[in-house]
Amino acid sequence: MKLRVATYNIHKGVSSIGSRPRIHALKQALTTMSAEVYFLQEVQGRHDLLATRHASNWPQEAQHDFLAGESHTAAYGMNAAYDHGHHGNALLSSFPIGATRNQDISDHAYEKRGILHCVLQTPGAEVHCYVVHLGLFAGGRRRQTEALIEAVSRTAPPQAPVIIAGDFNDWGNHLSPALRSALSVCEVFDERTPRLSVGSVLRRLSGRSSVIQPARTFPAALPMLRLDRIYVRGFVVESAEVLHGAMWAKLSDHSPIVATLQLKAGS
Repeated sequence: MKLRVATYNIHKGVSSIGSRPRIHALKQALTTMSAEVYFLQEVQGRHDLLATRHASNWPQEAQHDFLAGESHTAAYGMNAAYDHGHHGNALLSSFPIGATRNQDISDHAYEKRGILHCVLQTPGAEVHCYVVHLGLFAGGRRRQTEALIEAVSRTAPPQAPVIIAGDFNDWGNHLSPALRSALSVCEVFDERTPRLSVGSVLRRLSGRSSVIQPARTFPAALPMLRLDRIYVRGFVVESAEVLHGAMWAKLSDHSPIVATLQLKAGS
């Protein structure tokens, strides 16, 4: 069974400069990815101020329901609540969602974060999906990664296929070793051929292996930082790409990642 997935921090459906509404363009952009499953972060479940200010260009329903449309089912995990609304993570799936659970992993009161766990009923197997958005501080991200490892170990059977995707804010790529070791996952760019450089040539000549880095996804206009990830278990990664270009730079401050996966036999 093939499965096309995408992860995208949608910046609450507004432009990164000026907070102009982008939610309708985002919905059209998502359809061009042709993914069965979307892992979305910074999804606005409700925002009364923006809905009033942009009444003619703001959907009446929650963003996750609007983006899901008729082709997908939506699950939403509220992380941050305030007087005029709330936002969090969402998963859109063209497969039935059998169960959902949102876990609060906030490290302090001023930065609300969560893990949205959904079990998808696909033709090949039950697939455990985790939508993640980690914090801005290194110590908090380490603790949140420990909580993620505990959550996956507790809720997904050892042989179950797993997809963990989202905004890890891990620009130094410090969290991947712990996830690989504890959960037997790989990142979708792990098999990518390293870019040829002086450093990579010297490493090869010295007998050292080249370091595989995740993709650059932030800021979308000129991606420099490696913030977003898709980790998988029980799948072969057939392809993975970051979507760049002028259109994506206007929609959010992050670029989306899209990957095509093949379910391993016996998963």
